[in-house]
Amino acid sequence: MNSPKDTLRSLFADGNVHVMDGAMGTEIYARGVFVNLSYDGLNLENPSLVHAIHKDYVNAGAEIIETNTFGANPAKLSAYGLAEKTELINKTAAKIAGKAAGNNAHVLGAIGPLGVRIEPFGPTAKEEAQELFTRQIVGLMEGGVNGFILETFSDLNELEQAFLAVRAKSDLPIFCQVTVGEDGSTVYGTSPEAVATEVSDWGADVVGVNCSVGPAVMLDVIERMVKVTDRPISAQPNAGLPRIVGDRKMYLTSPTYIGQYARNMTDAGARFLGGCCGTGPDHIHRIKESLGKMPPLSGIQVERVSSITENESSFELATPLAEMSQFGRKISEGTFTTSIEISPPKGPDPSEMIDQCKLIEAAGADSINILDSPYAPGRMSSLPAGIIVEKEVGIETVVHYPCRDRKMSRMISDLLGASASGISNLLLVTGRPPPTGPYQPALSGIDIDSIGLTNVVTGLNKGIDPGGNKLTHRTNFVIGVRMNHLAMDQEKEISRLNWKVDAGVHFLTTHPIFSTEKLKQFLEGIPDFKIPVIGTLWPLRSFREADYLHNEVPGIQIPKTIFDRMERAERKGDVEAKAEGSRIARELFDAMQPLVAGLQIKASEQNFGEALNLLNKVKNI
Repeated sequence: MNSPKDTLRSLFADGNVHVMDGAMGTEIYARGVFVNLSYDGLNLENPSLVHAIHKDYVNAGAEIIETNTFGANPAKLSAYGLAEKTELINKTAAKIAGKAAGNNAHVLGAIGPLGVRIEPFGPTAKEEAQELFTRQIVGLMEGGVNGFILETFSDLNELEQAFLAVRAKSDLPIFCQVTVGEDGSTVYGTSPEAVATEVSDWGADVVGVNCSVGPAVMLDVIERMVKVTDRPISAQPNAGLPRIVGDRKMYLTSPTYIGQYARNMTDAGARFLGGCCGTGPDHIHRIKESLGKMPPLSGIQVERVSSITENESSFELATPLAEMSQFGRKISEGTFTTSIEISPPKGPDPSEMIDQCKLIEAAGADSINILDSPYAPGRMSSLPAGIIVEKEVGIETVVHYPCRDRKMSRMISDLLGASASGISNLLLVTGRPPPTGPYQPALSGIDIDSIGLTNVVTGLNKGIDPGGNKLTHRTNFVIGVRMNHLAMDQEKEISRLNWKVDAGVHFLTTHPIFSTEKLKQFLEGIPDFKIPVIGTLWPLRSFREADYLHNEVPGIQIPKTIFDRMERAERKGDVEAKAEGSRIARELFDAMQPLVAGLQIKASEQNFGEALNLLNKVKNI
């Protein structure tokens, strides 16, 4: 068999079904390599093992094999200290696969997701993503691949960057495959019809699906894809869903079952069939055997639809800010707003929190900020606390919602539930790293940060999910984020602030202010966003508290003049120290009022009285 690109392209229209290979990672693990090593790095460290797996797939009947490079991009290789060897790993992998294929199979350069979120849901720019993909593409081309397979993508935006990166360097054939859940859609909610339509419009040679689900779900996806595209369809299902046996993840679906489903998928319109996680040479042999018993294809009649319906309607506009909430109306009108920030209760009894909030409401606050403390043992989360306060007290809340240790899909579910429960105002924060201790999160890290989540919520406010699919109703969230005017890297902070504004924020909040001069300098150095800034004050109780905040809490700096005042006051006793802290807070408010559109006062269990007194003084001006 010759293997130039034209020969590979000839398979797309020959009317036959062609067999692809199966899982590489499953086979590597089965042959004694544990998962703490870089499987992509094995192209350099154990090329004979990789070659043997490729050869077994070719011998099993695979006409198309993939290079062992699914994660061989700089972003993923950096975890193993191999980023500088990106091109070499990919080039070597392509040569290994080519040697195993000989004249019996075509070689596709395998490219998977970067493992980082890209804009608008993450900090990686589209151009940067393309640059990362390009390093992998160059290596694969130098190794002599016959085409590319972009596989296991969930985000069509990221898949498009990979596609564009390939097309910028090569005109070789491109297979584009996404991964879906049990409902047939990606984790972003993108349907098979939307995937097939959009990817076909880019000019992909083959459109398909792989991984995550077994052949039964994949069959349904194929049936839906073929109705909206005339491109060949590829399918590489897992060997069913994994079972946990002891401490191992096992795929128990038999090769015979996979082989039987291959015929069903062919009947549905698939033209390229292989396997993904849990499949091996035996599964590929069964697919080849099953297809060999089928009569020649005479062209399957599929009732195609001219377009898809779920994405073609124009997106709704968001509700005007003034109509989203009372807080939204006030900041849109330029009315100075006031609030006190409290922590949710320890334990399930909210009665003390409710009593505090009634005092805050009676003092004239416009809203109550509900802090989220995910690592404080035994504290209620902010969303149910906010729902309780609004129901029992009748005052609006601004609920803090951190991204850390939450998957995007969970965040969306949380926020849709919050909207249904009446929550209208959110402060989206990335969140601090978890401390050490007994309450370690199962997922430690950031799936998307506050910028990405702002983009998500802006979409929900327009009635669309991250996959571009319309919701039954739009949300009406007033969106706030933090602004760190004391950031060590001011250039980076301003850049992030620009992204937050572009993402659709309605208001900004500061870290606790102890120097209005530094706030003024920061505000003068940023563009005039026309976004209201809510200033934060923290009434000090003691010199010791000031010392702690300055030295141990990120984002807080306290000038020496305030230290000196608190130290002198503390010598006269606790009462005088608290009084001096209140005087300092009042002076700071007078100085910062011309710079901000509102005030929030941080109240702890220890300084709630001081926070309430400060609010009373501010409201009586």
